[in-house]
Amino acid sequence: MFLYLNYPSWIHPEIFPGVPFLGILRWYGLMYLFSFGTAWIILQKVAKEGMLDSENYKLKEDDLFSFISTGIVFLLIGARIMSTLVYDTTGIYWRKPWLIFWPFDSQMHFTGLAGMSYHGGFIGGLLGMIFWCWKHKQKCGRWIDAMCVAIPLGYTFGRIGNFLNGELYGRITTMPWGMVFPGAEKFSTSLPWVQDFCAEIGMNIEGLKLVNLPRHPSPLYEAFFEGIVLFLVIWFTRKHRKFIGQLGCTYTLGYGLVRFVIEYFREPDADIGYRIAKDASAPIYTNTSLLNFSTGQIFCFIMIVCSLVAWAILLWRERRKKKN
Repeated sequence: MFLYLNYPSWIHPEIFPGVPFLGILRWYGLMYLFSFGTAWIILQKVAKEGMLDSENYKLKEDDLFSFISTGIVFLLIGARIMSTLVYDTTGIYWRKPWLIFWPFDSQMHFTGLAGMSYHGGFIGGLLGMIFWCWKHKQKCGRWIDAMCVAIPLGYTFGRIGNFLNGELYGRITTMPWGMVFPGAEKFSTSLPWVQDFCAEIGMNIEGLKLVNLPRHPSPLYEAFFEGIVLFLVIWFTRKHRKFIGQLGCTYTLGYGLVRFVIEYFREPDADIGYRIAKDASAPIYTNTSLLNFSTGQIFCFIMIVCSLVAWAILLWRERRKKKN
């Protein structure tokens, strides 16, 4: 009995692999379109409920479109900048920053803008929303709350895109839903721990020098918990806000907490490893200590702290306003 799954062989990063001209179309890019489309539909829904209306403002369709468009542009810029400047270890983007938005490799083959950072997108999108509200003389709280209802379900498609790319896979696992990702690191079958691991999951390694072990399908974990579950929490609490800005705080806190935990199942980038580690020599393909922290966990911790501080300040201001 096999206690693991193989990554589906029919899945390729390209939508039309091997087809001239259509080979540049990738599932990841298509998932981005689904993400933005889903967010747009939900944003329209909450806008019709009156979340964006106030005594001095009545929502206009053009405003809604320009708001989300501005947020998306800033999001993509922020996601790309942080991905290249924080997660790339070669230093090439610091030496040649014009390559950050250059979609071709050294052989002039189209590669697209491969590599996006969620936390960079979060910062960029937030700045974009703040900029739009400042330009249109709107209060940020209502608009950010509305957008935070729309973001999680759209985000689900982004993580599905990661799964279709066969990337951001997790650490090795003996769980029956563990999956063998083609691009994951292979291990020598001469190692005793590898032999014991394979015996436990019923994997035949006879005649093999290297073996690809099953891993947590962490993109699917993130799609479900950071996307669907977080969306449901915010969706069913959207009409019970105690202060303007609460949904923004809920999203930031919820995402930070969930992603922080899931990072224990997701393998850190091999060229970066742990940013903070109890044991600097600890392997990244398995979790040896809860005190080994990845880059993503550091950013999530900052999100958690900032959301709690913002929650306390906004709640205090609201209570003070009611007293006066």
